[in-house]
Order: sequence, then structure tokens, then C-alpha cells
Amino acid sequence: MWSKLDDGFHSHPKIRRAGNAAAGLLARLISYAGQHLTDGAILGAVARDYGTAPQLRKLVALGLLHEHGHACPRCAQPGAGDYVVHDFLVSNPSREQVHAGRGKDAQRKRQQRNTSSNRERNAADSPTNQNRTAPQPDAESHPGFDAESQVSEGRHGGRLAGAPVDPTRPDPSTSYGGTNKQVRPPADEPRIAESVRPLVDAMTAAGLVVGWQLTPDDWVLLHALVERCTVPVLVEHARGAWEGARTRPRSARYFLPGWRSLPAMPNGAPAPGTNVVPLRPAPASHTDNLLAGLALLEAQEGSA
Repeated sequence: MWSKLDDGFHSHPKIRRAGNAAAGLLARLISYAGQHLTDGAILGAVARDYGTAPQLRKLVALGLLHEHGHACPRCAQPGAGDYVVHDFLVSNPSREQVHAGRGKDAQRKRQQRNTSSNRERNAADSPTNQNRTAPQPDAESHPGFDAESQVSEGRHGGRLAGAPVDPTRPDPSTSYGGTNKQVRPPADEPRIAESVRPLVDAMTAAGLVVGWQLTPDDWVLLHALVERCTVPVLVEHARGAWEGARTRPRSARYFLPGWRSLPAMPNGAPAPGTNVVPLRPAPASHTDNLLAGLALLEAQEGSA
């Protein structure tokens, strides 16, 4: 998903009065709202994580950002402690418009696939293709063609001789694998860390189905994030990233950068619902030390 800036943004009088730091913060907030389809609404925790209090006050004073209780008739009212970007919907489509457009695109692609399938069926029924389905002469009528050397009649009937065969895969010559034995699962099936199992189950229940082939360091990071942010917060953040992605994410690794940027839950605070966001980070904990250690390892590997 793309967010739009007016081409006069760089020289607008209010932007020039805000200065580069506050203007850069505003651009980041616009990008966040576009990715998560919030119609310009910004969670207070996100705004304070991206910028400083003086920068936010400057944007509010200039009317580029609104707090709860503002009087602008064109902008929605944010929740207490949150913000809304002024006139966000003037340059950017609303959440409803984006979903409607995606629905039309999906319908158009289905119609194109149906049309293509009908053309293929009509072409197959054409008289010019009748000779393609006519019986073919026996292999014996073609000297030099050795059927026995091309096809194995044993367990791998129908497969070219000499082709590499995976013994764990079913025999394609029958509909059920050619054997009554249960096929073993693939050797590379991901093994889910028990400490992260609640997150995997919650993601699946929410319809966010992705692969979990991760490295040992990724599992340690996920364990730390579950303890630090709680499963509901991680799932809600993943849902927003999922809806804002241009293509459907296929791996849980897609969400790791966003999860790492989330603030920690306050000590003793209950797991928030879908509309509750922690307002300030908790003191450093064991999970914070794990995250800091992983960041240090990544920095050392990058400089090596």
C-alpha cells in the first residue's frame, strides 16, 4: 500500500515552520497510517515512539496533527492520547475504498481466469485438434524406440528411468501412493518452539497463516517478544501488517521487524484488547536483555 504526499509538501509554509525533524516525523506518521489503513489515525504509543514530545507539540500547534478533542470539522476525532493526521483522506484513499478496490481487482482476475479456461476448452473441441486425440501408433512401428529403457515398470512405473527418486514421496502411478503404508512427513517440517506455540496458534486462529521455518535465533527472539509484548498485541500488529501488505506474507519472518519495534507491556498490566495500546515501556527485563543481545550479534555479523 502507498501513502501520498502533496508535491508541495516540501515548501508548504507550515512544513517550513515545523522544521526538518518535525516534518520527517509527520511523513513517517502518514506512511504508518497508509500501511495500516487507519484513515489517518495514529496510536499515541506509535507517535511517541517515532518522535519526541516537542516535535509532536509543534505539529499539533501548526494544525498538521490533531489531538483528542480538536475542533477541525474535516478530520475524525481520535481516541484519548492518540492523534489524527490533518486532511489525510484528502490525498489518500480510505480503508473502505482500498478494500472495495481490492475486491474489484479479485473479481476481475476471476473473470479473466474463467474466460481463459473457456477459450482453452473451445480450442480443445475444435476440429483442428482432433488429430491430437487420435490413437498413436505402437512404439514397435518406430525403429530405435526402446520402451523398456525409457520407463521403469516396477515401483516407479510411469516415471523416466534414471530420474532421481525421493523414497519418502508417494508413488505417482496410483491415486493413493501405490502403498498402504502411511507416508512419512517431510523431514524439513518446522518444529514449533513450545514457548511460542500460543503465538502460532493465535495467528492461525486469526487467519494469518504463514510458514514457521525459522532459525534458532529467530525462535529465541520470538520467545522474548511473547514475554515482552504478549500474544494479543503481536497478533493485532500482525493483522495490520497483513492487511497493508501488497502481497500476502508467506513467512512469520515478515513480521519480525515490526514486532521488534513494539514497546514493552508495563509490568503487571493485563493483556490489552484490540483497541488498547501500552502507553509507556516497562523497565528493562530479561526479555529486553535477550533482544539487546540478539541486536549486538546481528551488528557484529554485519561488520564482519
